[in-house]
Amino acid sequence: MLSVEHLQAAYGPAQVLFDITFSIGGGEVVALLGRNGMGKTTTIRTIMGLLPACGGAVFEGVSLIGLPPYRIAQAGLGLVPEGRQIFPTLTAEENLIATAASRFAARWTLDRVYDFFPQLAERRRHLGNELSGGEQQMLAIGRALMTNPKLLILDEATEGLAPLLRHQIWTSLGRLKEEGQAVLIVDKHLDALAKLADRHAIIEKGQVVWTGTSATLEADPSITQRHLQV
Repeated sequence: MLSVEHLQAAYGPAQVLFDITFSIGGGEVVALLGRNGMGKTTTIRTIMGLLPACGGAVFEGVSLIGLPPYRIAQAGLGLVPEGRQIFPTLTAEENLIATAASRFAARWTLDRVYDFFPQLAERRRHLGNELSGGEQQMLAIGRALMTNPKLLILDEATEGLAPLLRHQIWTSLGRLKEEGQAVLIVDKHLDALAKLADRHAIIEKGQVVWTGTSATLEADPSITQRHLQV
């Protein structure tokens, strides 16, 4: 579905990504891992066209390099950005409607998002800035689902959430996986990621230094110690 090969990117003269290579198949969940500042968010921003890039990023046979972000979204990539970035002065329902698109299979409707996240149905008339952190994250995920993406991308999926709310988000993502939704995810909670993700790619200093399955990652503690522990 998505093939990223030797992707490079820079902020002005400062190169940040040097060699990002990984792939995602249909229905797969792939996690990008790495310590803070290693290039995970930059990788996502580059794939989404928010940062100029060179190298290869191909989605279903179409190169994403050079395309504006709206064209990349139209191709079927839905982003849940770091920090949620919901519209604070729109209601929860207006946030969802604002991104709605009936492309592809059009599986996601307002009613289905409310069925998926009942808290949003209860809070549909509340402004974005009146929602709790967990509700805002559900709204950010629901907003991305309303674009009916072929690939859902989540940057820091559970950052700053209390354990109970984190559990709700992980449960929701597990349901999406069961439905065959392809997902690219960044998060710091390795135990949850090991249960959810099919494969992992570890980024270190702007390049992918290891890829493998959850089983391989859990079976070899030296991988975590070498690349992920502070």
